[in-house]
Amino acid sequence: MTDVMILAAGLGTRMKSRRAKVLHELAGRPLIAHVIRAAFALHPASLITIIGHQADEVERAARQAVAQLVDDGNLTPPELFFAVQTEQKGTGHAVMAAREVLQSRTAPLIVTAGDVPMMQGAMLKRLLETHNQEHNDATVLTVKMDEPFGYGRIIRDAEGRYLRCVEQKDGTPEELAVKEINVSIYCFNPASLLGALAHLKADNAQQEFYLTDVPEILLRQGQRLGVFCYEHTEEVRGINTRVELAELERQLRDQKLRELMLAGVTIVDPATTYIHQDVVIGPDTIIHPQVIIEGASRIGAGCVIHSWSRLTNVQMDDDVRVNNSCIIENTTLHSGSSIGPFARLRMNAEIGENAVIGNFVEVKKSKIGKDTKAQHLTYLGDATLGEKVNIGAGTITCNFDGVRKHETIIEDNVKIGSDTMLVAPVRVGKGSVTGAGTVVTKDVPPDSLVVGVPAVVKKKFR
Repeated sequence: MTDVMILAAGLGTRMKSRRAKVLHELAGRPLIAHVIRAAFALHPASLITIIGHQADEVERAARQAVAQLVDDGNLTPPELFFAVQTEQKGTGHAVMAAREVLQSRTAPLIVTAGDVPMMQGAMLKRLLETHNQEHNDATVLTVKMDEPFGYGRIIRDAEGRYLRCVEQKDGTPEELAVKEINVSIYCFNPASLLGALAHLKADNAQQEFYLTDVPEILLRQGQRLGVFCYEHTEEVRGINTRVELAELERQLRDQKLRELMLAGVTIVDPATTYIHQDVVIGPDTIIHPQVIIEGASRIGAGCVIHSWSRLTNVQMDDDVRVNNSCIIENTTLHSGSSIGPFARLRMNAEIGENAVIGNFVEVKKSKIGKDTKAQHLTYLGDATLGEKVNIGAGTITCNFDGVRKHETIIEDNVKIGSDTMLVAPVRVGKGSVTGAGTVVTKDVPPDSLVVGVPAVVKKKFR
């Protein structure tokens, strides 16, 4: 059993942003969500997040990340605590904000920064195992880096035992030549940590309380300190600038595309294809250049997605075709359907089997039935269309009366003539036809031909 603390209170001044650093996104997730994902490998009893700058937004992002992981893995959620660091006075000061929570915890506590998105759960497991096996009061995770600028250096004695950590701005030239660095990832016994926090001082160039001073304090108190030197330096790489963010984005994107291609997905031009980490794509699907697939999209097998299309949180069955330049968000596409070119689908739209949504057609919050076609220049909003409906070019569901949205229902086998206006709320009965340029303001009975402004019944088919 363990607890995890994430330090996520800082602004991140080198990002040159008004936005909290941990809210910047990498591969479709906030930085803090990547850290939480790694922490979940430990099945922590609690997750303690230190928040400060944009506290509400950071808390919301953390809760959303936890909820998604719990849902995806059918897991028991950890107990969540959020402690506010009201002033930015260093990492030690950040941990002090959670003293009240820590007083009630007894399990080993993993402490990490919220801007280390490449960390893996396996690394945290090994840190915890080292801490427990050596019966340490504190264990410091370190790595050796060829270019350690910006990191605290680990200073050891002649026998290789930990002495102290020296921050970049406080080190001598000899100390700054050391390659072993502190990456702000620790495992503490909570009681030992609390005792050391009481002795922290801000007697340094930044006048801040450094968490890196805690191990040295514990040594002076005669407590047992261990060091776990980890071999995979890339996993502990922090984000400090937008340049570093872009470099990691490229690295993760390449990994994702390679994974998909090895699983049977054709990606015509990986250099111009952007696919988020949580996206799932079936074999024999073809992704053409300049495609973006985001969020929790699930793409079936044998699909074709053409260039300049952007898909976000799309659920797509097998054998769906998306033509050029489509924007599809929060939509379900059933097998055999065809979309675009230049179509927009959004707000929980659902497109039935073998349905066609053609060029310059927008579908919003609507359900389109099997074998139904809307091929040209049409808006379908807040509508339900049955099977084998044909929508003529220029059709509009007039769903907004200036105050409320209203529903349009079009039953099976209806033919809507070009430039028809359907003024909701309205229902068009099964087997009916509207003439070109018709304005439908009242329900149309089944098997009827209606024409005119406003529409009137001109003929009954049965």
